[in-house]
Amino acid sequence: MSSVDNTTTPSTQKRNGDAAMKNHHLSTAGRMLARNHIWLFLLLAMATFSFASPYFLTVNNLSNVLTQSAFIGILAVGMTLVMINGEIDLSVGAILALACALAIGLQPDIGVWPAVFVALLSGALLGLLNGTLVVLSGMHSFIVTLGGLIGIRGLVFIYTGENALMVQDFSYTEYPEIYLGPISITAMIFLGLTFALQWMLSHTRHGREAYAIGDNIEAAHEAGIQVKRHKVINFVLCGTLAAIAGILLSMRLGTAEPNAGRIWELWAIIAVVLGGTRLQGGYGSLWKTLGGVLTLAVLQNGLRLLNTPNYIELMVMGSVLVLALLLDRLMLAKK
Repeated sequence: MSSVDNTTTPSTQKRNGDAAMKNHHLSTAGRMLARNHIWLFLLLAMATFSFASPYFLTVNNLSNVLTQSAFIGILAVGMTLVMINGEIDLSVGAILALACALAIGLQPDIGVWPAVFVALLSGALLGLLNGTLVVLSGMHSFIVTLGGLIGIRGLVFIYTGENALMVQDFSYTEYPEIYLGPISITAMIFLGLTFALQWMLSHTRHGREAYAIGDNIEAAHEAGIQVKRHKVINFVLCGTLAAIAGILLSMRLGTAEPNAGRIWELWAIIAVVLGGTRLQGGYGSLWKTLGGVLTLAVLQNGLRLLNTPNYIELMVMGSVLVLALLLDRLMLAKK
């Protein structure tokens, strides 16, 4: 009777080892690509528009893209914080509009910088109100902040009398003209906030516990984490950042319209999800949110340089929304 030779020669072992190593490298590369998909998407968008338009890849245009992205970008930074907790804040666009209106409307009565301080304080207080209502009522933050969106927007219309407010001290509008090379002060503030708050998420107890809460709130409770406190802190930060965006917008435009920031909360959410933050919480990065913000800004800028009709631009941006939701589902499936 013949026997089967199960011995493996050195050459076969080497081939198997090489194949396993190759598969390991491919698997690692695949995981790296999946985790950093937004940067690949951004590079592809930039490459496409640089070939399509000679005006895209210029220092002046890229500087404008970074500055224009800063307002929604600052909203997206705050949105990332609350979404890591497993929450959402739909009121940020309305808070932005209120801060913009207060920063300009109060100047004749109390002066420029006191008006700016009141505008900033309004964002922090509204964030505190949102967070407190969420943690004490037990209602989902979608419902609470949707009510905030409607109510705060109504306050803006009442305060402005449904009219645009115009700045009287035009030196106020000179601050956005400060540049460090091609980078505006508005963009520098956006990037600085992104860096500072990413450091907070990565290197502080609050940041680590915010991820734990979003990942598994029951386990966080059992571990002794102060869930309510952390959620309120992130809502306060989110509201404050929305107010900062409103103040910067008022400086750039020199006017405050009651419809300022309308639906910007949706673009902020799209940018955050494009960057890989899960709607269910527990996972996210402000660096990747930055990538999502820049990708949206590049798409919008590139389409306008190509004189794309408005309805085509809306279709493209709507497709990006669907892509963002699909990415969120893929991220959830990998959990």
